[in-house]
Amino acid sequence: MQVYEILQKLLHRFHWIVPGYVMGGENRNKEKARLRKGISILIATPGRLLDHLKNTTSFMHANLRWIIFDEADMILELGFGKAIEEILDLLGSRNKDSVSTQKSASRFSSSKRQNILLSATLNEKVNRLANISLEDPVMVGLDDKKFPLKSSVQKIGSSDSDSDGETRHPDKTLSTSNGNYNLPAQLVQRYVKVPCGSRLVVFLSILKHLFDSESSQKVVIFFSTCNAVDFHYSLLSEFCWSSNTEDEDKLRPKFMKCKTFRLHGNMQHEDRRTTFNAFKTEKLALLLSTDVCARGLDFPKVRYIIQYDSPGEATEYVHRVGRTARMGERGDSLLFLQPTEIEYLQELEKHNVSLSEYPVLKVLDGFQLYGQRTHSKKVIALELHPWLVTLQRALESFLGNEQKLKQLAKEAFCSWVRAYAAHRGELKRIFVVKMLHLGHVARSFALKDQPSLVGRTHQLQEKKRKKNQKMGGLPKRRKTSIKKEVNL
Repeated sequence: MQVYEILQKLLHRFHWIVPGYVMGGENRNKEKARLRKGISILIATPGRLLDHLKNTTSFMHANLRWIIFDEADMILELGFGKAIEEILDLLGSRNKDSVSTQKSASRFSSSKRQNILLSATLNEKVNRLANISLEDPVMVGLDDKKFPLKSSVQKIGSSDSDSDGETRHPDKTLSTSNGNYNLPAQLVQRYVKVPCGSRLVVFLSILKHLFDSESSQKVVIFFSTCNAVDFHYSLLSEFCWSSNTEDEDKLRPKFMKCKTFRLHGNMQHEDRRTTFNAFKTEKLALLLSTDVCARGLDFPKVRYIIQYDSPGEATEYVHRVGRTARMGERGDSLLFLQPTEIEYLQELEKHNVSLSEYPVLKVLDGFQLYGQRTHSKKVIALELHPWLVTLQRALESFLGNEQKLKQLAKEAFCSWVRAYAAHRGELKRIFVVKMLHLGHVARSFALKDQPSLVGRTHQLQEKKRKKNQKMGGLPKRRKTSIKKEVNL
């Protein structure tokens, strides 16, 4: 939708160039009508494009000149590999059919077809896609030091040495030399080290500080799961508390006074579109999202990016912070880390990404409790700061009276632990699920008690088994430890 809107603006004076789009969630018959009339530039998601190629007879693509894969390094990871292969076969653009493709294309145009892979973080992950879609590929970069050939272009493979049109060294296809990422100079990158049990209260305190100090700004916050987005969205929308009065009967104002939006893959298509368009036009707003908006989306005037949950690989960190400091404007990013996860900073430094520490104590000292400023000089540990202790109690008390919100917190807790255990490769030694204190994790969702990680069905089965044991029916079975349940 974003690319289509930009094309409409660019092409409004060139009425003979017609843009169009097809994507899941849209009316298929209306899309067929648009394809039947003719489209010059088609923007598509892989699944719906494959559907039309197979089932829409009026979809004519004989004059196709360009195929562009945006965010090429993520297409295969998102499970589109098989769909992309089928699309290339149906369009006649697979590398193995390059000779016949050129012949068929020459009937309709003087230039042969060209395939392009695009991403801010092109790396070895695109090798498979490059091998099936590109012939004699050329790497085009923005860094002359990284790509020393003329015009910052590096030729990978030679048509003189490869008469069959295939690259002799597929392991070198489109791989960067050192994996470094050049982020904008105007982007200020910071991290905050927070104990697990204090994550929520520190997070809310930083948000309040940001919106109290700036009258007009937009903030995007990234979470690891859809359930976490739903819980924090509901909490920020409903939580009412004031630090200036101890009277519980007095009407309390909302903790966050800005507009709050959410965006994740489990939302309905129309809801996602509404959120996308609304957040773009707001001047003071907060967007809570999963990685669904980490790539490609262009939200104007986003000043701050907060990564409340770790992004995992360095490439994902780069894409997340890429939502700010765009087109020369200033931007800030903040990464939340637990004390056991500090080694993740070294992983980022391997890719030329360095972060400075956020002055969290200075921010906390700026808040007033009952009309008096709090001071951290006497505080031994961050989690004992008077502001954080008071806010944590208020959150737990609020959640205790809101059963629907409490249920969202329990679901978010379980999905967060599962996501934490799903880190891959080298990151497993940094994000170790066995090192988590599950009681502290529960506190980070404003829960006084730790929810069970075992499903309701399993709990009923255990009760039935114990009942049978008392009646002398089934043999006793050893209990499963909570650590094993976490691993499961």
